[in-house]
Amino acid sequence: MTATAPRFGPSPSAPAVRRPLAAAALLVALVGTVLALLLGGAGPVSAHAALTGSDPQDGAVVATAPKEVTLTFSEQVALGDDSVRILDPDGKRADTGTAPRDLGSGSVVKYGVPLHAGLPDGTYTVAWQAVSADSHPVSGAFTFSIGAPSQTAVALPTDRAGGGVVGALYGIARYAAYAGFVLLVGGSAFVLACWRRGAGARPLQRLVAHGWLTLTVATLAMLLLRSPYTGSGKLADAFDLDGLKAVLDTKPGAALVSRLLLLGASALFVAVLFGGYAKREDEREKKDLTFGLAIGGTVIAAGIAGTWALAEHASAGLQPGIAMPVDVLHLLAVAAWLGGLVALLVALHKTPDIDATAVRRFSRVAFGSVLVLTATGIYQSWRQVGTWSALTGTAYGQLLLVKVGLVGALVAIAFFSRRWTARLITSGTGTDKTERTGADGPETDEADGAEAETDEVVTAADGAEDPVRAAQLARQRAAVTTARKKRVRDADPERSGLRRSVLAEVGVAVALLAVTTVLTSTEPARTEEEARSATAAAPASAGPVDLTLPFDTGGENGKGTVRMDIDPARPGANELHIWIDGADEKPMDVPELKVAFTLKSKDIGPLPVLPDRIAEGHWASSGVQIPMAGDWKVSVTVRTSDIDQTTVDKNVKIG
Repeated sequence: MTATAPRFGPSPSAPAVRRPLAAAALLVALVGTVLALLLGGAGPVSAHAALTGSDPQDGAVVATAPKEVTLTFSEQVALGDDSVRILDPDGKRADTGTAPRDLGSGSVVKYGVPLHAGLPDGTYTVAWQAVSADSHPVSGAFTFSIGAPSQTAVALPTDRAGGGVVGALYGIARYAAYAGFVLLVGGSAFVLACWRRGAGARPLQRLVAHGWLTLTVATLAMLLLRSPYTGSGKLADAFDLDGLKAVLDTKPGAALVSRLLLLGASALFVAVLFGGYAKREDEREKKDLTFGLAIGGTVIAAGIAGTWALAEHASAGLQPGIAMPVDVLHLLAVAAWLGGLVALLVALHKTPDIDATAVRRFSRVAFGSVLVLTATGIYQSWRQVGTWSALTGTAYGQLLLVKVGLVGALVAIAFFSRRWTARLITSGTGTDKTERTGADGPETDEADGAEAETDEVVTAADGAEDPVRAAQLARQRAAVTTARKKRVRDADPERSGLRRSVLAEVGVAVALLAVTTVLTSTEPARTEEEARSATAAAPASAGPVDLTLPFDTGGENGKGTVRMDIDPARPGANELHIWIDGADEKPMDVPELKVAFTLKSKDIGPLPVLPDRIAEGHWASSGVQIPMAGDWKVSVTVRTSDIDQTTVDKNVKIG
């Protein structure tokens, strides 16, 4: 509802209006300063796994088949037996099918996948899928070649993990879970903290019950969809018992089961709140029960919020011990504010008895919630974004800016709601105003006539001593009275203005909740930037590079092929191996062989290399110094006789 300090009493004067505006401006300036300090001095952290390296790397050409392929990730991941698949040019499995080996040490997260021996030359595809520590599925694919690149029958997968129909359904269930939590917790808090008589109001009872039911159904749906969401992507696998059992052994599965158990406890809380508590008339007993329900409800709500904190972004990355309780506070503040807004809107539209005192109490609750949201939101933003460039240059940062904008719009609308609340208080509160307005208002003449007519019928029914008929007519009279109060309430300009303002707030809140849901499934900005940095820092041509250069000196036996291996093809010392095959594809000796490296863009070279003969048709040179990364031209001079000689060259990416 309202986000400025609540001030009630006489009609607000100019200084009274300026004071909350000045406070709001001070709050905005403070938030901006803190964000500047935090985002300006951020350190590294991850929270959403990313592939930061592999051996062989993407696009690498190796001379001989490796014994295994290794994958390095930015954070801990969960890999199954079939999480990494390596396919040969024909699409057949090149890996042994065994579970990936954990090769990590310290903070390095690395896994190895063994390959079959004797793999033929060609291009191989590595497709991987994992579940990051924050419960989100991640996937990717890359290629490398043995000997030389070739045509491949394997198409790189374009669908990301967690996509498709299953991903859409899981996203809907995730949104529904957040919405249900907001209605359940916010509606209950509104009753206990703002309007205790609302425990007997059927519209509020239905609102909270619907929130509980929505959260329960959404949690069950997420539990069933979890296996295909992180695995096959097939909807039919939602009812696979083996998949469900595997999910229960994971952290997200345990969190969902814990949420269901807590929802069982919350069902008892709701039953007491709208049952025994609503019917309790003794004020002392009701006060004691209010305290007990507040404590119990807070514990249950914090526990349910904790099921998100323990399994998602807050549980991975920097300072999880601080981030998880902060996330719980953030969720509780969101529920108290947005859920209370919906409860207030329902009360204003459906219940004629709500008074301005309840609105004023909720104004205070909302203001406290905004303060908590501001503090926890700044911390979460620093933790998940880290830098100003990430705030504007990543999908997560851009969504966060949208969320901040929606919160600002919500606060602005709340300012107008506060003004309507002040007018409502100064003009009269509660049902007293309704009764006073309805006594003389021309809009109630029809209702008064209907009520008088009902009184006459009820009197006649009493005279006939028909209790069934009397009860029926009494209900009709109550309905007419309620309709009369509703018409008077709807005609009240202060209430009408407040309803419209709160309705606008709820509309923005729905959009805000949608953006928040998308944020929870988006790769945090820090991780995305770290993955980019790792990619930029990694050698573009990691691992050995193989070159094939045909030549023809023009003389007898002057045709052949030069095969060259540069390892690791990075700036610094490199190993150089050269093989020469004749036209008959057999090893061929030549009288002279020279190599030169030239980097034209930097005017470096040619840098000569004179390899040593190792065996027939095989030359090598160790410690070949390549001073810097770039597109180098490799020139090979081959002399096959005293007068027959040629030079062939090819560009290669170093580093």
